[in-house]
Amino acid sequence: MATLNGRPVTPDALLTLALTNYGHFTSMRVDDQRVRGLDLHLERLVRDCRIVLGADLDPEMVRSYVRQAVGDQTGSFVVRVTVFDPAVEMGHPDKAHNPSILVTFRPTADLPMPPLRVKSIRYERDAPAVKHLGLFGALHARRTAILDGHDDALFIGPDDLVSEGGTWNVGFIGEDGIMWPKADVLPGVTMALLQQLGQHHTAPVTLADAQGMQAAFATNTSIGVRALSAVDDVPMATEHPLLTQLRDAYLALPGERL
Repeated sequence: MATLNGRPVTPDALLTLALTNYGHFTSMRVDDQRVRGLDLHLERLVRDCRIVLGADLDPEMVRSYVRQAVGDQTGSFVVRVTVFDPAVEMGHPDKAHNPSILVTFRPTADLPMPPLRVKSIRYERDAPAVKHLGLFGALHARRTAILDGHDDALFIGPDDLVSEGGTWNVGFIGEDGIMWPKADVLPGVTMALLQQLGQHHTAPVTLADAQGMQAAFATNTSIGVRALSAVDDVPMATEHPLLTQLRDAYLALPGERL
């Protein structure tokens, strides 16, 4: 079931989204009516709405639409909240200022998930700080990686530094503990939650640096903390005390009730 502004969505209402694809979103893993980092997801939607549509978004209204759409469903699934203006035309994105709220669902796997093999690909997302709808480049990179025998893509920026993954942040475990790449990346909710759990630091990471780390992991709302088993053809350790500690601490977060 999908809803638009709290009502069942019709195909015609989605034409602008399909043809123009201008807007932003957040995806939230729901486990028995609870969401880890719910407040951060809502803050993201409010922030990005100002950037993308130049409009204020009422987070409580968004929350009510999500709560209404979820109903009394139990178990684990991912809710995606997409914000766009159905009246916008491709020739006039400056006229996009009236946000509508599309709520959709998809199934999700149990946590923790098996490790990922990733392929380094030179790519930088448009407006990387915004979780926008422009996914072609990231998905094309993912397709390239999969066709080459990997599970996903690890992005290398124009400065030759590691930034992020296909639809996830990347972190590393080295001699100084847990480290995140210093780069233009999406400020992920899961990454933010993990950074609240202990001592972390950021630093520039080259591809060679990444391949020389003690361990590496991907993070986002649907996968939690997922180890990387290889970067290109270089194997990575998938078991490390800090990695286990990080994963367990994330899974122990109770989340907020919708």
